[in-house]
Amino acid sequence: MTGPVYLDHNATTPVAPAVADAMADALRRLYGNPSSAYAPGREAARRVSVARQQVASLIGASPKELIFTGCATEANNLALLGVAATRPTPGHLVISAVEHPAVAEPARHLEGQGWRLTVVPVDSRGQVSADDVVAAVGEDTVLVSIMLANNEVGTLQPVREIAGRLQGRGVLVHTDAAQAVGKIPVQVDELGVDFLTLAGHKFGASKGVGALYVRTEAPIRRILHGAGHEQGLRPGTENVPAIIGLGVAAELAGEHLARSPNRLKERRDALHRMLATGVADLALNGHPDQRLPNTLNVSFPGVSGQALLEAVADIVFASVGSACHSATSTPSGVLGAMGLHSARARGAVRLSVGWDTAEDDLQYAAEALVQGWQAQSFPDGSASM
Repeated sequence: MTGPVYLDHNATTPVAPAVADAMADALRRLYGNPSSAYAPGREAARRVSVARQQVASLIGASPKELIFTGCATEANNLALLGVAATRPTPGHLVISAVEHPAVAEPARHLEGQGWRLTVVPVDSRGQVSADDVVAAVGEDTVLVSIMLANNEVGTLQPVREIAGRLQGRGVLVHTDAAQAVGKIPVQVDELGVDFLTLAGHKFGASKGVGALYVRTEAPIRRILHGAGHEQGLRPGTENVPAIIGLGVAAELAGEHLARSPNRLKERRDALHRMLATGVADLALNGHPDQRLPNTLNVSFPGVSGQALLEAVADIVFASVGSACHSATSTPSGVLGAMGLHSARARGAVRLSVGWDTAEDDLQYAAEALVQGWQAQSFPDGSASM
């Protein structure tokens, strides 16, 4: 192994070859507008319909419950602001302290519009308590939005329990599942949610395409105004090639989950063992068990995670946290919400493997990270592998 190793699949995944082929074919041949009545338009509309079925099947939804969007951020905004748009007066919204900005910022926007906002804290493993979420719900609560899996530490949240305990109370439940879909089995009926967000580029599709699951008859209104595309909830001509690619990626994800359900976890744990062997006091951040199978967030003692990654930048492609704000040098807000002390948060690195990550890749990356850590911790060369 001589080339760089990509270990940032939580930031984005490489576009799967089958997805790229399907998109290229669509770009060359499917030029028709899906809203047009003539043959090229009807064929484009048919292919969008096929993709809708493919994506819906991945999450156990009906195709008519799936709204294509330009990204997960748009889907999250549509969920929160679209529910708020159905209300004549402001209500109450509950989120967790580790939500992605794509949920936290719309929530803050609603707070500025007069909504009451409750931010439920998480424990030291980054997990919210279902008891705390349910306790935060009051008579004026309209929506609870809790992510399914954290994008930085991978911790899984008890969304199913929360939704189950709120059933019959007139409270809507949304989950941002952008990091979870394609990595673990996700079924909307099992979760019991009213809305679910997914992002294509997190499981082998291109950037610029996502979707929002909207349970049949769940109250929601559009937040963009235009024509009647996507059941009137998302105006604008559909991005046919990206949507077709999303459908192919959904099929591939389903095949991976069925054929190799333990592959991601095995690769992640192998990387963890290699690093722990070479780095004394390496600390795991996040839940040890209830965590995305591909995600390893660890703190290297005595060094800056950002400086470590810069030292191995030609060998390992990884990040210190969310790609949406990784350019900043401040400690992660997620790690801060977990109560990690500043030195441990400063040394954190997020490593996320993919379905095609090879064992040789992991060995090569682990050796580089260990050597980089030793060079910064022991500049006189006093430590050895």
